[in-house]
Amino acid sequence: MHNNPIGIIDSGVGGLSLASSLISNFPNENFIYLGDSKNSPYGQKSREEIYRLTKKMIDFLIDKEIKLLVIACNTITVTCIDDLRKDYPKLPIIGIVPVVKTAASVSKNKKIGIFSTQITANSQYQKELIEKFHNDCMVINIGSADLVRAIEDLDFEYIDKVLEKELSEFKSSNIDTLALGCSHFPLIKDRIQKHLPNVLILDSGMAVSRQMGRILQHNDLLSKLPNPSYNFYTTGDTKAMEYFVSKLTNNGKVTKISL
Repeated sequence: MHNNPIGIIDSGVGGLSLASSLISNFPNENFIYLGDSKNSPYGQKSREEIYRLTKKMIDFLIDKEIKLLVIACNTITVTCIDDLRKDYPKLPIIGIVPVVKTAASVSKNKKIGIFSTQITANSQYQKELIEKFHNDCMVINIGSADLVRAIEDLDFEYIDKVLEKELSEFKSSNIDTLALGCSHFPLIKDRIQKHLPNVLILDSGMAVSRQMGRILQHNDLLSKLPNPSYNFYTTGDTKAMEYFVSKLTNNGKVTKISL
């Protein structure tokens, strides 16, 4: 069980940003990544469809005998994680949410932004997160409808056009800290930074790494493999995943599957 893989799921390639952090922080662990690029983006789907698609991904990874699951998708987390934990009570499941608490604690001018998909931005889960941790900060909460698809398509020209439009309110509000609330967005962090050059941009990588470490230690599941394996699966075209995986590791294999 110690050497069983850790599973990571996402609506597409976005979770590779988180996978990069986890692989770096847990160099002795096997990882299996599954992105549902065929059905991406999830940010404008119904809760029922997101739940159904997510269960298919989890069942695939359970057949691979994963010992822990990381949901590297904010949209899945805010819509389904409680029900998924009930459905798979023996599987430790970690979700991903914007680091609102951290953003609020480091902001110097008490103006922070959260940039996510529309469904995440409008979710009750995120509203409660902001209410709980905003620490008297003004919070600009913006959801994007177009950015995830553009990242999946590797359409960098369109990405820049979308960013110019959708980051304008952050600029005009003079935020000094931005929490990325979609795992796709750290993949283009450098492009976001160009539009917000004086803003501290945060993602959830370290928070998830810390939580995963606690769970692995508590359940005595840490692996000591000297040569772990990394397998990446996609339900869509392999081009985008191969592009980002090549930046992540030289030891990864990308495979297209059907669910």
